[in-house]
Amino acid sequence: MSAEHVSTNIASKGDRVFNVVNAILLGILGIITFFPLYYVFVVSFSDPSSYISSEFKLLPAKWSLASYKYLMSTDAFLHAIGNSVFLAVVGTVLSLLVTSCLSYAISRKRLQGRKFIMLLILLTTLFNPGIIPPYLLVRDLHMINSTWSLILPVLTSGWYVLLMKGFFDSIPASLEESARIDGCNDISVWYRIILPLSLPSLAAFGLFYAVAYWNTFFTALLYINDFTKQPLQVLLQNMLIDASTAAGGGAAAEMMSEQRIPPETLKMAAVVIATIPILLVYPFLQKHFAKGAMVGSVKE
Repeated sequence: MSAEHVSTNIASKGDRVFNVVNAILLGILGIITFFPLYYVFVVSFSDPSSYISSEFKLLPAKWSLASYKYLMSTDAFLHAIGNSVFLAVVGTVLSLLVTSCLSYAISRKRLQGRKFIMLLILLTTLFNPGIIPPYLLVRDLHMINSTWSLILPVLTSGWYVLLMKGFFDSIPASLEESARIDGCNDISVWYRIILPLSLPSLAAFGLFYAVAYWNTFFTALLYINDFTKQPLQVLLQNMLIDASTAAGGGAAAEMMSEQRIPPETLKMAAVVIATIPILLVYPFLQKHFAKGAMVGSVKE
């Protein structure tokens, strides 16, 4: 047996050992990561009468939707969901609109003052103003206790603008020249040519924006005083401290008392409801991430 053949067998055996060890470690890591989510799901569907917080169970002794029915019967929780949905949908659309417009503008070399504008955008990625200046700005604009205070101050990101600008730079100028020959102006070029070719980047940045708006928490604590205008994450944080926060009195509180719903199952149900929307959105956007933006647009 030649030395080359022996070294090949050793290498192949080493690869197999590495693959096995790698698979075991990744499997253990996956179980450790997934198990807390699974346990939250199980507890949220546990029947209030059979749930005992001190016992650990892989499956509920009895399945029940009582915790979800209770949450959906409370005005506070419904208002919080509506506020978060408004932030995620309206905020994401406006952020993509502003980001794509600004990125397209600074990607055009004929724009006057282009380098100075790019410098200002770059500075926003290097320096953080902190908490007080944004708060003073929101207060002077009379947006305290307004839902728009959670959208307008964070409408775009300098980092996302620069990334999308690089994406627009990769689009051949011949496409824009052809559109202008056909009579398109800047807005028509942006709407009819640039945006259709930018679906992968719009999907990626749209998901980032949606997750950020859906998880709005700290700024809501600063700017929102009205309980009915608080997003879901603030209500969820209050529920983790005191589960009766979602009741708000009235029939919902009586329902919680009559059915003896444990606070733990309410908390877990609220966490599941707060997590599911993003998990549902991601698969629909994932297919756009790996798509080439220029496939079929220009043929040499």
